[in-house]
Amino acid sequence: MINAGNTVKEKPMINERYIPTIRITISAIFMAANIVLSSIGIPVPGGHLYLCDAVICLAALLLNPMEAFVVGGIGSFIGDLLFYPLPMFVSLVTHGLQAVVISLISHRILKHKPVLSSAIAVTVGSVIMVTGYTLGKIYVYSTFEYAMIKLPYEIAQAALGSVVAMILAYRFGLKRLFLSRLQRS
Repeated sequence: MINAGNTVKEKPMINERYIPTIRITISAIFMAANIVLSSIGIPVPGGHLYLCDAVICLAALLLNPMEAFVVGGIGSFIGDLLFYPLPMFVSLVTHGLQAVVISLISHRILKHKPVLSSAIAVTVGSVIMVTGYTLGKIYVYSTFEYAMIKLPYEIAQAALGSVVAMILAYRFGLKRLFLSRLQRS
């Protein structure tokens, strides 16, 4: 801009896509939790249940779709890369899509009823996770039977993750705490 004294003043550069430090920090914490929990399985007869779905669903309920993808997709990819690399690309796509869809639905549909919106979102996200992993296991392990044997565990893991995320977000008030913290930033 040129002012009255014919000197050129620089217009301050304000990045409209600025991501506050708090959002980056929260995303990193969720991503780390996802990586850790993807390595810790709860033994159940015939398999394991992993709690990383609870982190993915909770992060998706709180964060925007891009941040949710980073936590869900990339976090799961890194977790699998470190602990069990065979299905890492299945995890990237499945958990990434799951997180994005949950975030989109919970933030854009039924805004006046956030709990109902979030419940619908995690239900759709669970269907995506179960379907994605079932199809992914058929591809990765080349056997339909193995995928069908693991199907009940996928359903239980998705349901457990959804319920835990909803309880943490609404019963324990993490969503309200997160939103109030963002408003103070």
